[in-house]
Amino acid sequence: MSMDDQQANMIHTRIWEEQAEPDNAFTVRSAHCHGYDVYGAMLGKASWADMLYLMLRGEAPCAHQARLLDTLAVALANAGPRAPSVHAAMCGGVAGSTAAASLIAALSVGAGGYAGAREVLLAMRMWNECGTNVAQWRASLSAEPDRSVSIWPVQEHAAGFDPHARAACTIVMQTLACLAELSPGPHLAWLLARRPTLEAAAGCALGMTGVAAAALHELGFTPAQGEMLFLMLRLPGAAAHALEQADMGFRKFPFFTIEQE
Repeated sequence: MSMDDQQANMIHTRIWEEQAEPDNAFTVRSAHCHGYDVYGAMLGKASWADMLYLMLRGEAPCAHQARLLDTLAVALANAGPRAPSVHAAMCGGVAGSTAAASLIAALSVGAGGYAGAREVLLAMRMWNECGTNVAQWRASLSAEPDRSVSIWPVQEHAAGFDPHARAACTIVMQTLACLAELSPGPHLAWLLARRPTLEAAAGCALGMTGVAAAALHELGFTPAQGEMLFLMLRLPGAAAHALEQADMGFRKFPFFTIEQE
């Protein structure tokens, strides 16, 4: 049995296939992702969005799917200093933490049920359950939260919505309108048309997590895949702000004050 055959018997994955160099079993001669030659055929031709889609979905995206995912990545790239996850990374940067520590801080804070990746997963589950049925959405948005024992706190608001706003903010609307125009699928266009109805049922405004959940559902990702992708796509802004804050120092660290009426 060759070294490649021995490695194939030891590594169990449908995603990735490697062949070693003939003179060194610890280096790679070729790598295939779901059958596609990454370095021999994809490199220089495929985009970052193409690779993400291929790895998670197991098939290459069509042109509109790749563009939709790429556009969503731009929209999610930087949540800005107001976002708790970015602020956490900035704390790491200004304190002199390692790059990994700053990113882990952003991931940890951005993983939860308030404007975080867990909220995206829950919203995508609602898409799976409700589709484009308004009555089902109304029932789901007004239902009592799941209080079963879990590592996650009880969700205090409808997933995908901003509990502190009554109307969707400008960038949320711009993102939804752009994604709906790009996608031939039904879900984003339906969300754009039915947003006021859903906001009334939820008692609060559509948030960026809700738009992201709809787009990821439209692209065919599972809720678990959507949760993971949201975490990844939020990291660039956290990294940039952490690096900037490390250079600026603590004297220019932004502390937000509460305005007195």
